[in-house]
Amino acid sequence: MPVLKRLKDSLHEHHVKYQVLTHAPAYTSQELAARQHVPGTQMAKVVMLKSDSTPIMAVLPASHRVDLARFQDALGKPVQMELVHEFLPLFPECEAGAEPPFGNLFGVDVWVDTALAQNEEIVFNAGNYRQTVRMRYDDFVRLVKPRVATFAEHL
Repeated sequence: MPVLKRLKDSLHEHHVKYQVLTHAPAYTSQELAARQHVPGTQMAKVVMLKSDSTPIMAVLPASHRVDLARFQDALGKPVQMELVHEFLPLFPECEAGAEPPFGNLFGVDVWVDTALAQNEEIVFNAGNYRQTVRMRYDDFVRLVKPRVATFAEHL
C-alpha cells in the first residue's frame, strides 16, 4: 500500500483534519518549504539516526540540523547517523529521503525537536517528492506520541 494511503487511512481513523498538497518535485526540506510557501521552521524533516543498531526517527524543522551530542545527551546513550541503505528497507513505500514523520506506522521510535513543537501546523513529505501533508502539530503528537527534546540547532 502506498504510504500516503496508509497515512490518510490513519488520519481518517483518528478524525484528523489534514490537507494534501501537490507541487513540483523538491529534494531538500528547505526547497520544499519554499515551494509550499511556509517558513523552514514549520516544515518538518526526517533525519534517521541509530543507537545500538536500533533506528530512530528524528523530526525537526527544515531550518535546523541535528546536533548529535545533544541528541545523545537526551537519549542517554551513543547515537549516530543511519546510512540510507540501512534505513531504506524500513520504508519500502517511500522515495528515499521523503519519509513522513510517522515512524509509528513503521515501528520506529520518533523524537521531535522542541523548535518544531512551537508550530500550530506542520507540513511534511508524504512519502514522495511531489506531495506534502499539512496538519495541526497537536494532532501529529496525539497520533505519533513522539519523545520531545531539544537536539537541533538552527542553520
